[in-house]
Amino acid sequence: MPEPTAAVLGTGRMGSAMAERLATQGIAVILYNRTPDRAVELAERIGARAAATPAIAAAEADVIITMVADDAAVRALFGGPDGIAAGIRLGAVAVDMSTVLPATIRSIAAGIEATGAGILDGPVSGSVTSTLAGELTIMVGGEPADFERARPILDRLAKRLFHLGPLGTGAAMKLAVNTLIYGLNGALSEGLVLAERNGIDRGLAYDVLAASAAGAPFVAYKRAAFVEPEATPVAFSLALAEKDLHLIDELAGASRTPMPQAKVNLEQIQAATRSAGGDADLSMVASHLREEGRR
Repeated sequence: MPEPTAAVLGTGRMGSAMAERLATQGIAVILYNRTPDRAVELAERIGARAAATPAIAAAEADVIITMVADDAAVRALFGGPDGIAAGIRLGAVAVDMSTVLPATIRSIAAGIEATGAGILDGPVSGSVTSTLAGELTIMVGGEPADFERARPILDRLAKRLFHLGPLGTGAAMKLAVNTLIYGLNGALSEGLVLAERNGIDRGLAYDVLAASAAGAPFVAYKRAAFVEPEATPVAFSLALAEKDLHLIDELAGASRTPMPQAKVNLEQIQAATRSAGGDADLSMVASHLREEGRR
């Protein structure tokens, strides 16, 4: 049986890493990005093809992955005369891996299902490094039959693959996971700066925190960003964190879920953004605390 073809729409950090991982696994990959040069450059590097529109990319693929920044970008990719719904073929499956509200993926489902194609929400937990190694955690919502059709592609990206329930449950679970991540990021920042202020070397303090009971994978792979913030490339921006926390607050409100810690996390991210800018890495919360303590 031939290998399925995959389209990856959105060639930011994570989308590019997904495309590269699939290409190394022998999957034929079609790329689309709103800024075409980024897709063309990546296609040349990994041996993929670049498509001019989302519709063209979708028409050539069995599984269509979308990985973009926000809800508006997802809706733009799926709708309109050049959108995914206009090109997706019978039996194909669209998998949105962006971090968005459950209502967003549900709002675009009818347009995909009307074509005879399937749709899943499949957001991920992990880093660029874990993506390239095929070690993501993927949280999927949608019909079981669609999940099984997409599985040959998802299995190449995932170490852990969870089918959680109906469409939208993957998106909800991703926001629940990110609630934990942002709380951990804030606590890690405070603990690290507290250790530094009391005479402990930053790198050594970080290693102890990573070896402690709170030493989650996030702590391990963020070491360079926290220990050498000025020398480490941005992996996940404060602006995206703030966007996610607003989504978490919206989902919590809709489901009448009290979220006092998430509100503190949002205030912390906003304070770091005011001092470092929205393009700075999430780990700059620790740098912000260092500066605040010197005033």
